[in-house]
Amino acid sequence: MKGAATSGNAGSGAHFGAVGAGDAAPALPDVARVAGAASWPRELIRIAARARAYSYALARAARTRWRRSLQLRVVTATLLLSVVVVTVLGFFLIQQIANGLLQAKVKSAESQAAQGLIVAEGEAGVNAKLSPSTPGLMYDIVSQLRTESSTASNFSVAVRLFKDGPPVMEGGYTVGIPPADIPARLIQQVERDRKSSVSTMSLTPASLPFPGHQGRVPGLLLGAPFGNYFQLYYFFPLTQEQQSLALVQRTLLLVGLAVVFLLAAIASLVTRWVVVPVARAAQGAQRLSTGNLDERVQVRGTDELAALATSFNEMAASLQEKMRELQELSQVQRQFVSDVSHELRTPLTTIRIAADLLFESREQLDVSASRSAELLQSQLERFESLLIDLLEISRYDANAATLDAEPVDVCDLARHAADIAQQLAERRGAKIEFRLPADPCVAEVDRRRVERILRNLLVNAVEHGENRDAVVTVASDSNAVAVAVRDYGVGLAPGEENLAFDRFWRADPARARTSGGTGLGLAIALEDARLHGGWLEAWGESGRGSVFRLTLPRIAGGELAGSPLPLGPDEAELDSMLAQRAGAIAGAVQSSPRRAGQDSDGEAAGAEEAAGVVQAAGPRKAAGPRKAAGPRKAAGPRKAAGAEEAAGVVQAAGTGEASHA
Repeated sequence: MKGAATSGNAGSGAHFGAVGAGDAAPALPDVARVAGAASWPRELIRIAARARAYSYALARAARTRWRRSLQLRVVTATLLLSVVVVTVLGFFLIQQIANGLLQAKVKSAESQAAQGLIVAEGEAGVNAKLSPSTPGLMYDIVSQLRTESSTASNFSVAVRLFKDGPPVMEGGYTVGIPPADIPARLIQQVERDRKSSVSTMSLTPASLPFPGHQGRVPGLLLGAPFGNYFQLYYFFPLTQEQQSLALVQRTLLLVGLAVVFLLAAIASLVTRWVVVPVARAAQGAQRLSTGNLDERVQVRGTDELAALATSFNEMAASLQEKMRELQELSQVQRQFVSDVSHELRTPLTTIRIAADLLFESREQLDVSASRSAELLQSQLERFESLLIDLLEISRYDANAATLDAEPVDVCDLARHAADIAQQLAERRGAKIEFRLPADPCVAEVDRRRVERILRNLLVNAVEHGENRDAVVTVASDSNAVAVAVRDYGVGLAPGEENLAFDRFWRADPARARTSGGTGLGLAIALEDARLHGGWLEAWGESGRGSVFRLTLPRIAGGELAGSPLPLGPDEAELDSMLAQRAGAIAGAVQSSPRRAGQDSDGEAAGAEEAAGVVQAAGPRKAAGPRKAAGPRKAAGPRKAAGAEEAAGVVQAAGTGEASHA
């Protein structure tokens, strides 16, 4: 073999020498074999990975099934407990049966050996001196013991001398007890019994050859002295007892398995009686929760499960009745709001015509009457807006709202919606800052509804902005477009993020409405966003302002997975702007000669004032080429006035003028 290997190596060397000479083609099969051999580990790794993933999937499925199935848990627990109980009881029974068989065999062997010992001691010549006839005597004793026993095939017997000499043996039909197989400890015990003149059988377990069996057979070996020079040995095999014990073990095993599976089947049946009605009730409750109020559970019998089904059906019937009453009441309320809104439009139109005439001729009236005409005009506009909002919300309540979607640039909508809010912000000494992307943000939306949402958000930002700037940010991705309106006003208390969209909810009940709000703007805006399949969310903290974010799918009917804008302020930019403004204010304070002459209290007051200015300032960014707010509408005769101002004007007008108005 070494020579062959050497020859092979030499051949390889000749082959590579040919390759070096310029013939590279024969080396390609070797490269292919190497590549194929290298791919085997990767294939094994892939197979192992798939097997591991499959095992994990099976484990997860089993774990899920275990948690969801009460019947499976009960049956499995019953099966395991039954296995433990049957195993313990079977082990105990096997021990008891084995001990019983062994004790019975010991008693039977001792009794038969004692009878044989009596027969052997009764033979003539056992107490005489040894002679040439001693072997014949020993043979006669063995033959007599074998022939007198009715179970001679179930034991072996031997007679041997205390001194060296050939023993005479007879066992079974063919083989007796070999002298070399008798344990030395038993021989010593028999000799001690002879010296002490004790004629009793000594017992020890042993494994000896036995006719009809291969190898050694476990059994009971008994020995005792008799006469002056003789020893008597009996060997009783335990083969029958072993067979009996094996039969008992097999029987107990089969019975135990049958009992275990029978108990599991009983547990499955019993738990099914309990679980199935409960599962039906759970399914009924689930269908009931989805809106199927006609769902009922079948009642069988009069037991506890039947009582559960009856209670469930009564609960479902009561819930259905309550829901029917609530639906009727809601329908009546919606119809009432709709009817009242429609009925009020006719007198409102008449009052509006009269108010317009008074407003147009206000310059011919005195001061009090002119102011009353202006108040009447503004309040009529608020009343008309309220009616419009009530009609719109009634359409949503009646599920009559429809979506007229078309491709629209949301950036243009944001600029157009800011017209009215921009006028309100200018009167308050603030402005609206736009942060728009360079590319258009086109989405399939209802122009009128989205513009109304943005208008409501911007007006609220200006109203609650504490005369500070508001920031409008627009962003988009492949699936959604988002608009965030940020103000730096009073903000929202914890838990008010959801209350802000309730109907007629006000953050500050003591705050007077001075800009014509109806209390339904955000509620309608939320319904408009939901009609598009979008989100309208709010964030706010007391003293830090608030953020309202509108997220809409770019395609009508699309599903939203996220928003391009975060719900909250840009903390990094806010910290940067505040640091810059704090540095500028601190430099101005240090360079001011008037500040330099102030005492420590004045410096502390200046620092507090600077901190207040910094806190009031909001983050600003340089607007891009799309920052322009768009064309502004001419301001109409809309002026805000509080209830206190209206009361003062009426009081100043006098009784006669008020009656005339």
